[in-house]
Amino acid sequence: MRTGTFTRALAGAALIGVVLAAPAAAQDPGPTIVWGGDTTLGSSYGRPPDRGWPQLAPVASVLRRADFAALNLEGTFGSGGASKCGGGSSNCFAFQAPPANASTLARAGVDVVNQANNHAYDFGPAGYATTRSALRGAEVAYSGGPGEVAVVERDGFKVAFVGFSTYRWSAPMSSDAAVRRLVRAAARRAPVVVAMFHAGAEGADKTRVPGGREHAFGEDRGDSRHFARAAIDAGADLVVGSGPHVVRGLELYRGRLIAYSLGNLTGYRNFSTAGTSGLSGLLRVTLDADGTAATFEITSLRLDGVGIPHVDRRRATERLMRRLSPADFGRRDPFRLFVGEVAPVPVAALPGG
Repeated sequence: MRTGTFTRALAGAALIGVVLAAPAAAQDPGPTIVWGGDTTLGSSYGRPPDRGWPQLAPVASVLRRADFAALNLEGTFGSGGASKCGGGSSNCFAFQAPPANASTLARAGVDVVNQANNHAYDFGPAGYATTRSALRGAEVAYSGGPGEVAVVERDGFKVAFVGFSTYRWSAPMSSDAAVRRLVRAAARRAPVVVAMFHAGAEGADKTRVPGGREHAFGEDRGDSRHFARAAIDAGADLVVGSGPHVVRGLELYRGRLIAYSLGNLTGYRNFSTAGTSGLSGLLRVTLDADGTAATFEITSLRLDGVGIPHVDRRRATERLMRRLSPADFGRRDPFRLFVGEVAPVPVAALPGG
């Protein structure tokens, strides 16, 4: 078992956290993968300068130092067109950023994005197509469509990414048979499979991962626990989620790590940043050659008033995840399994408890 405190220079700030390592036999190292949460690079609600670069600049060093960096792209790239919101409800949000902003993803070190989410069709099929065109132009891979596998090669490693959600334009997370087919297809194309999903109810009080299906705004938001375990049973090596817009706990299942949500990574004037909604993070996982989790670490972030992330020296995100994980997953809490027992916290004391 290896544990240790680390301090690294990061974009002019100090990143402080703990590297957590599994007590496993030594193996050849596998790839390192960083996962971030919901990300928009501007919209009609506020377009940042410099193609959205200020939004990702504070975390670019973390993204770049991984073999693979992935996040959930919450919205579209395009210029105008018919929005799903029309001229109506103030509770409807359609996110669209200029196509040139896609280059910021590549500049920050992002290799692949998940498009299986509720905002991928904010501007209909045309907006979906222009988004993918912008991503291709920026050389950023994408996944999330039915039957779609994105294979990315970096530094001698090959990883297949697949995205799932509950929407008709996405690979379906609610069909075990469909999950098995797509994960197994991905495993035939690469030795490591990462399953990304977008699910769960939304809100500052939704930090807990319930058993069973969740709903929000009249929509079926899936059964996150069942999906994540089904994906691993089918052969996924890492399962990473987004959607609730708040941080959720981690689970270790059959030696594979599940991250249910890392909150909002960045969203210029798009997302609430009050209270729990302002906590964010990046998860860095190192896999062993057989795909099991060898080490992981959390970079705690806090969003400022306009939604730009900054490294949080107080590590509020990590501390919250350390409380949520044992409360939701008991003996499958990876913090306990990797570094020893975590003091129990009464459920009523946790957000959403």
